[in-house]
Amino acid sequence: MRGGWGAHPSLTPPHPPTLRAGPSLSPRGEGFYGARLFATRTVMSHPAPTPMMSQYLGLKAEAQDCLLFYRMGDFFELFMDDARTAAAVLDIALTARGEHEGKPIPMCGVPVHAATVYLQRLIKAGHRVAIAEQVESPAEAKARGGSKALVARAIVRVVTAGTLTEEALLDARADNWCIAIGEVGGSVAIAAADVSTGRFEIVEVAPDAVDAELARLGAAEVVASEASAFEEAATTLRPKLDFDSAAGEARLKRLYGVATLDGFGQFGRASLAAAGGLVAYLEHNAKGTMPFLRPPRIGRAAETMAIDAATRESLELTCTTGGVRKGSLLDAVDRTVTGAGARLLGADLGAPLMDAAAIDARLDLVRLFHDDQAARERLRSTLRALPDIGRALGRLAAGRGGPRDLGQLRDGLDGAWSLGERLDGIDSPPPLLREIAPRLRGHGALIDLLKRALVPSPPIESSDGGYIAAGYDAALDDLRDAGAGGRRAIAALEAEFRTTTGVTALKIRHNGVLGYHVEVPARAADPLMKPESGFTHRQTLAGVVRFNTPALHEVAAKVSQSGAHALAAEAAHLEELTAQALAGREAIAATADALARLDVAAGLAERAAEGAWARPSLVDHACFEIEGGRHPVVEAAVAKSGDRFVANDCNLSESSRLWLVTGPNMGGKSTFLRQNALIAVLAQAGSYVPATKATLGLVDRLFSRVGASDNLARGRSTFMVEMVETAAILAQATPRSFVILDEVGRGTSTYDGLAIAWAVVEAIHEDNRCRCLFATHYHELTRLAERCEALSLHHVRAREWKGELVLLHELADGPADRSYGLAVARLAGMSPATVARAKAVLAKLEAGRAKTGGIAAGLDDLPLFAAAAQIEEVACDVLREDLAKLDIDAMSPRDALDALYRLKALASEG
Repeated sequence: MRGGWGAHPSLTPPHPPTLRAGPSLSPRGEGFYGARLFATRTVMSHPAPTPMMSQYLGLKAEAQDCLLFYRMGDFFELFMDDARTAAAVLDIALTARGEHEGKPIPMCGVPVHAATVYLQRLIKAGHRVAIAEQVESPAEAKARGGSKALVARAIVRVVTAGTLTEEALLDARADNWCIAIGEVGGSVAIAAADVSTGRFEIVEVAPDAVDAELARLGAAEVVASEASAFEEAATTLRPKLDFDSAAGEARLKRLYGVATLDGFGQFGRASLAAAGGLVAYLEHNAKGTMPFLRPPRIGRAAETMAIDAATRESLELTCTTGGVRKGSLLDAVDRTVTGAGARLLGADLGAPLMDAAAIDARLDLVRLFHDDQAARERLRSTLRALPDIGRALGRLAAGRGGPRDLGQLRDGLDGAWSLGERLDGIDSPPPLLREIAPRLRGHGALIDLLKRALVPSPPIESSDGGYIAAGYDAALDDLRDAGAGGRRAIAALEAEFRTTTGVTALKIRHNGVLGYHVEVPARAADPLMKPESGFTHRQTLAGVVRFNTPALHEVAAKVSQSGAHALAAEAAHLEELTAQALAGREAIAATADALARLDVAAGLAERAAEGAWARPSLVDHACFEIEGGRHPVVEAAVAKSGDRFVANDCNLSESSRLWLVTGPNMGGKSTFLRQNALIAVLAQAGSYVPATKATLGLVDRLFSRVGASDNLARGRSTFMVEMVETAAILAQATPRSFVILDEVGRGTSTYDGLAIAWAVVEAIHEDNRCRCLFATHYHELTRLAERCEALSLHHVRAREWKGELVLLHELADGPADRSYGLAVARLAGMSPATVARAKAVLAKLEAGRAKTGGIAAGLDDLPLFAAAAQIEEVACDVLREDLAKLDIDAMSPRDALDALYRLKALASEG
């Protein structure tokens, strides 16, 4: 594999390294202490020679805070503190070997062939890993410095969470962003690159909007200057000079081979600093093989709906508050059939558009496949069979690709070509289809080349050859024929040796140390040991003896020579084919984008068809009219249980842009609030929405303050978090914004909370003038409808039936008649005695307020909690409820007698 290391992703972790023999020995016999050792790992008493230790310490100094994977034969070894850290994370044995500065050297190791498995665990645990490879062969080292020369090693790559390209280390359905934050003169910019696909974006943001942008991208790694004001947000700090704007401009020009950046757009100094810092970091990690970065897309904050980090978390757009995809809006909506489509859908939902024309273009494409089920099914079937050409291209460009990646480009581009031909037959295609369809075709020469050059199913690794098709290179075919002839000659020799020696168990074998050799059981070895036998003794092991012969050596030399030449020829072809593919990298990336957009459109059409979703209508004025709206995530969960989700309307207009929603807990207030916010996100992302009809004006900023929790790391209580979020809404919401607020003020005392909620409602109504849904239990707030002309009162319906609370989940006009708090407490399992006591306190509170206007009036004469009195009242309640359930007219004499005994028993228990 190009790039110096690799692993087959299907391999599982091996046994702990303590079970293997020797300290990572290769055939050249170079151990950590310069001697061939065949014993198992045991503590050695002699110190490490200076050359090896000096080499390791020099590489470790270069790796800095990264864990150093030091290649020794078939293993990557870790030493000292790196070994302690890795052994703990990977749950492998920590051993010791030799001494350094008078202390034992901790040591552990992982096999090269399974390195990806271990890297995945280390990266997930937050570590970075530097890969130190052997950069010369033992023969080259010997020629350079004699028989005792140390094989040269160098760090060929630094593996970090934001610079991954391997399939086994990435989530196929999620982007993997590496982000850099640049600051110049009070301006801030964010540069983001997904090196697995080459996407490169730059956006300038307000300093207080950095957290929101990081939340949108869900960065795997955040890089900032050591002198950055955003040090807390960064996972990796780099030298300040890397973020110099002039140096950044020079790096970008050098990267793209241009004299000016004007062709890419207008760069501010902060943008140049961020982009330059990101490119510098990628160059540092790549160690010479820069990953593929497409020309940067310069974004503007005003192009998308602003969603702050708290709102994004509250609405669970792409992941839940627990950090998982399942249960999020993305999970409920996603019907894509490709990894690239899933990644694009996540990006769309994370950044809803503000351009009505662009939104309608997406909706037109969704409608095409929504209205034509047959076309939708054919498209999805085709896309499902296509490989992820975007990530295959990324691996090839980063120097970490192989034959299979070229095969994926061949198959993916060929499938895209066929798909483009079919789409050309659509009558009156929507504008977006006309735009992207040409990108599906245009790679005919490359497809033809890769079809002729590669076998149908190329291997992942190139080391064993066999990926160049027969007939592509006549000289390579001849070498293969020679090798095959040699192998047939070896088989003939084996048969001949069995006949001449009379040893029927004789076999010709091959290994990396001896090459081809003759092997016989030890009991039959004596005749071959004689000088006149023609066999030369090579090795004696337990149970077998190994020999060589001139005839075998001659044939083996031809096989090895032809095999080596064939591998070299295939490697040259692989390099040439890779160069041919990378010459069209921009066009290939555009094809990958087109396939992803088609997948998103077809997936959204599928979701809309299965859920009877409606196409939203976008208007210029700030309205929000939803008929039969549903919560997409909750509706899906309810459907699994066999129940029906209760749909509700929402009509926010200039005359009723602020809805005050009251009603009991669990009645559906929060669900109603969230579902309308999610409908706004879906509509502006270019999706149909879960409603029978939807008409809305564009939302420039979306805010959600529904529930809160402590942020102890930043010294904030639940109430402080609530107030910070509410303050941000009041400071930033505009008349075009959409705000949902739930239970503002409930985290403090009754009077304080009511006062805060009252003032917030007034501020939203008078100052922000945005569309807002405000849920509360403060019934006193309903009096604001008398003085706020755009405030409308609504409630979620509930009923008590025979002592039980029935939640109807329906929205109705007007305020709720009461909170039903005690009924909810009883439903939650609170003890009957406590509920009864609460009833008594509530009665006193309400009587006192009616008499004096004070909430706490009348409590002075309330007796303390008396368990016996409360239990008596509860028992009486139980008797009443049991009596109420009796249908006396339908009872037989025996049933009536049984009921009387049961009631008497209940009375006795009370």
